[in-house]
This record gives sequence, structure tokens and C-alpha cells, in this order.
Amino acid sequence: MEYIEVEQAIELPGLRLVLSAGVPGPWGEAAKAMLAYKGLDFTAVRQEGGGENAALKAWTGQSSAPVLVADDLPPACHWLDLVTLADRLQPAPALLPEEPALRAQAVGLSTLIAGAEGFGWQRRLMMIHPMMAVNPVPEVAANLAHRYGYSESAFHAAPGRMQQICGYLDQQLQQAAGEYFVGDAPSAADFYWANFVGMIKPLPPEANPMPDWIRTLYTTEDPGLLQCLTSRLEAHRDMMYQRHISLPLDF
Repeated sequence: MEYIEVEQAIELPGLRLVLSAGVPGPWGEAAKAMLAYKGLDFTAVRQEGGGENAALKAWTGQSSAPVLVADDLPPACHWLDLVTLADRLQPAPALLPEEPALRAQAVGLSTLIAGAEGFGWQRRLMMIHPMMAVNPVPEVAANLAHRYGYSESAFHAAPGRMQQICGYLDQQLQQAAGEYFVGDAPSAADFYWANFVGMIKPLPPEANPMPDWIRTLYTTEDPGLLQCLTSRLEAHRDMMYQRHISLPLDF
């Protein structure tokens, strides 16, 4: 994927999406997939994962990715703000249903996957843990630990929390009227789940040509974590890539 720098992006009109360059971060990959689903073209803007990103912070008020900026509208830095901005720019196909009960369900399921204390958050705690044993602790690890509220107790609780979340997601799919979490079309929850599965079982190299060090970090042989990925949840992930997300990934 071709990127421009933040300093260039600030002056550009149109839709700009800040991404961690060179790695398939699940939040960023989900954002790209949802924009593509809606037919929204964007200019990719480079963010350095774990870096200072001073220009990005001056522009958006924070230093992480993804961030979606449309013309002179305020930057959408939170995952839910990004989803609602995308729906505002292109209402159909919708990422969040209009009917209140279905909308609440889609937002709630997305929060369990991508939100604070959710599936991705817990997996990040587990990834941070080995780095915290290094002396001295790398600055990147220290920053991530602060951001995600890392502690020994949080690390030990993370696998059980992930199993609870996945058990609930599996139940929701089992009870769903169709193949999607909510309604008869993909919502934000479907896109988030498809991309976040890669934090425990990445797609093969031909579909996801991620750097080897990231693949090692994301892949798990832990039986408890692998239990999170039920056959129903894995089949859902595969269906989303077959129908709605282009492969191979480009980052």
C-alpha cells in the first residue's frame, strides 16, 4: 500500500485514513475493509506503530491508528466514531442497522471485539506480557502497557475474558437468523470479528503476507486461546473474506 506522510495529509481534501504502515493491525484492517465495502476511496496516511508520531498527535490529538478524516470534519479516532462517520458519508450499505434494537446489538458486539477490555484489548495484554520481562523494558512496551492498563493480574485474567467473549459471540451466531451477527447483511461486528481472529490464527502467508515477527506474535498454540475460535466463528471469518474482504491483504 502506498502512503503519504501526515504533513501532506493535513493539506489534502477528501477522505484520509491513518494506518500503521507495513503491518496488518486488526483495527486498521477492519477500517479498510469497511470503507471498501461501502465503496469509499481514501488516501492512506502513515503512522509508525508504537512511535512518537508527533505530527499525528498535533493534527488529531492522539498518536495511534486508525484515524479517519473527511475534509474539514473532526478526526474520527475512536473505532465507533470511525464506523458512524463512514455511515454518515455513505449511508448504504450500512455498517450499523437503523432499527434501534439491531443497532444496539451491532454496537454491543463490536464493543466486545474491538472496544476497551474487549477481545483485541485482552489479546494485546497477552502480547505485551513477554516484553515486560525484558530488563530494561523497551519504551514501546512501556507505552503499550500504560495504554492498555497492563498488570500481572490483568495478563492472567485475559485468556478467560477472551473465552467468555468468544462464547457469547458463538451463541449469537447460533441464534442469528442468517449467517451474520445481526440481520441479513454484514454489520461492523462482522467486519471486526473477521479481522480480529487474526490475533490468534492469522490467515496463511499467501492471503496475509505479514512480517514473520508479527506472525509469530499473533499465532498461538495455547489450547485455551484456540478454544476461543469455535468452528462456527472460524466459518464466519472465512465467509467474510470470501464475500466481503479482498485478499491478499495489502498493508
